[in-house]
Amino acid sequence: MTGQNANGARQATAAPGPQVPAIELRGISKAFGPVQANKDISMRVMPGTIHGIIGENGAGKSTLMSILYGFYKADAGEIVIGGNPTLIPDSQAAITAGIGMVFQHFKLVENFTVLENIILGAEDGGLLRPSLAKARAALKSLAAEYELNVDPDAVIEDIGVGQQQRVEILKALYRQADILILDEPTGVLTPAEADHLFRILRNLRDEGKTIILITHKLREIMEITDTVSVMRRGEMTATVKTAETSPEQLAELMVGRKVLLRVEKTPATPGKPVVEVENLRVVDAAGIERLRGVSFSIRAGEVLGLAGVAGNGQSELLEVLGGMMAATGQVLLNGQPIPLSGPHADGQSRRAAGIAHVPEDRQRKGLIMDYAAWENSVFGYHRDPAIGRGPLMHNAAILDHAEQQMQRFDVRPPNPRLPAKAFSGGNQQKVVLAREIERGPDLLLIGQPTRGVDIGAIEFIHQQIIALRDAGKAILLVSVELDEIMALSDRIAVIFDGRIMGEVPADQASAQELGLMMAGVSSGKAA
Repeated sequence: MTGQNANGARQATAAPGPQVPAIELRGISKAFGPVQANKDISMRVMPGTIHGIIGENGAGKSTLMSILYGFYKADAGEIVIGGNPTLIPDSQAAITAGIGMVFQHFKLVENFTVLENIILGAEDGGLLRPSLAKARAALKSLAAEYELNVDPDAVIEDIGVGQQQRVEILKALYRQADILILDEPTGVLTPAEADHLFRILRNLRDEGKTIILITHKLREIMEITDTVSVMRRGEMTATVKTAETSPEQLAELMVGRKVLLRVEKTPATPGKPVVEVENLRVVDAAGIERLRGVSFSIRAGEVLGLAGVAGNGQSELLEVLGGMMAATGQVLLNGQPIPLSGPHADGQSRRAAGIAHVPEDRQRKGLIMDYAAWENSVFGYHRDPAIGRGPLMHNAAILDHAEQQMQRFDVRPPNPRLPAKAFSGGNQQKVVLAREIERGPDLLLIGQPTRGVDIGAIEFIHQQIIALRDAGKAILLVSVELDEIMALSDRIAVIFDGRIMGEVPADQASAQELGLMMAGVSSGKAA
């Protein structure tokens, strides 16, 4: 090849060589005591691509990215950025190397403006005004280039989660990141916001940025990535071009066995109404109305899925029905009113009436983490005469029953004497599910059933929910995972700002219609 030098003279130029990876990890290992989180991991991420990383809980994904971003130091191995071996002892070194990270839980100061958050930690000097002026100009340019429009003067607590996420991306780009790591970026987004995020990521890629996307959603991997790496038990099992694989193959690589990715169920045959909710209202301690006249019903043998972005009242609804929060309105269970305030509106009374509750936060509200699994297996039911009378408990019988539960629900390891904190998130969830489902409740309240759960455990949990439905029980399912809601539900209601926006049969629902309602746009179909 030939070209011209600065003086216009023609000169020979070398043919382009093989492309240098934007990131190359060589033999990365990291242990925490006896736990080997990463074992001899090597991975190459090419520039200008979107590279997905998937794996079960505990596979080592977050540890690996934390090493790349300087939160942890590897015990062994080497990081190479743009062909140059690079030491990354802390996050400031990562930023200097051109790496930015958007965490699942945003790192923003809520009472600061967008502009103030952008420059925080990247000020040019002691005077803020020049830094703010520089950031304002940069934001205008970045917004136009990447579709990252956000009001620079808006206060963070006053804008939605989708815009907050854009602020996190803008922070990284303002610091001149060429490599962007996103950890579970769609967990708090509506479908429309997720679609917009994907457009932004494609724009970034097309402008030469390199994106690493950590997600457990195989649909997103197939839709947005160019290449995907799969991790299992701290090791890298495969890296493949996304166009040359399938969700089924990726799931098998993650788990080590074939996984059923669809929910198999027959059409529901609903019976009599089990729960009827009318004009339910909740005002929190700050005087904010969290539920604004919610009404719905669930019949025996059906699943009502409640879709919505987190923070729109679904948590309060579960807690009212589960006896953890007072409310006004009326709730009938099998035709009989249940108290919504006072001494008989507690969880114990709810369980005695036939309501079981799998809370959204299993660790804070579903388990006592320092207690053994067999002890956790009876919490909430410990006054049952079959278990004990007064202060004396039939511990041997409880232990034996817990062992049987762990076998039936495939809890690993199947040791009821281990404390709850010794189990993975998915196995902790199984302990809670076994406790609540095996009582055969008339109404099961279940919040975020597969949050942070391995794909193999997801398959099992879904099967248990459908089996309970088929046994003639009523189920209220709350999940921020729209795919999960659509797969498990017989009817779907959408909650926004404490109100039910609409309700549709699951077999007639579309992600677009549900997404509009999740964003506060009514479909016109009354609940």
